[in-house]
Amino acid sequence: MEDIYKKIKELRQQNNLTLKELSEETGLSLSFLSQIERGTSSLSITSLKKLATALDVPMIYFFEDDKVNQNYLIKKQEQKTLKVNGGEQKYIRLSGAFPDRKLEPLIVILPPHLKEEHSYSHLGEELYYVLEGEVIFTINGESYHLSAGDTVHFPSELLHAWENPTSNETKILSVSTPVIF
Repeated sequence: MEDIYKKIKELRQQNNLTLKELSEETGLSLSFLSQIERGTSSLSITSLKKLATALDVPMIYFFEDDKVNQNYLIKKQEQKTLKVNGGEQKYIRLSGAFPDRKLEPLIVILPPHLKEEHSYSHLGEELYYVLEGEVIFTINGESYHLSAGDTVHFPSELLHAWENPTSNETKILSVSTPVIF
């Protein structure tokens, strides 16, 4: 995450923006932005998207290794595990790195009894395939209980949240658009 915080500050400075101007552009508070740049605050995907838009870069910019131009193959030992927004779920990035990538394939690991408190919506679409365990997706107020081998595919603009109702980890293959990591 430290690299992300540095990139945000560097981009802000390259664009000759003050923290106040970036705050006005993103709707994020001045104190929150200051904490982000110092690396003392968690950053949600929603906040990162607002920053990416204001700084005119794709969200993947914050996760790319500056030394990598393109990479089609990701060996298991090279896969990176991420946690976002201080959440308990883990994301394992499965994608290669190349310009204009459209899909975001991930393995998502939901810890036992995880329940998102809020529903989310954003641009794009999402497909989930349950590899192990169970998950309940709530999409526009309707609940879908999935077990290993089940899929759900929906437009991301619909309000959605997930829950692991079991005492075991749930592992899910996720493929979504647009690219967020």
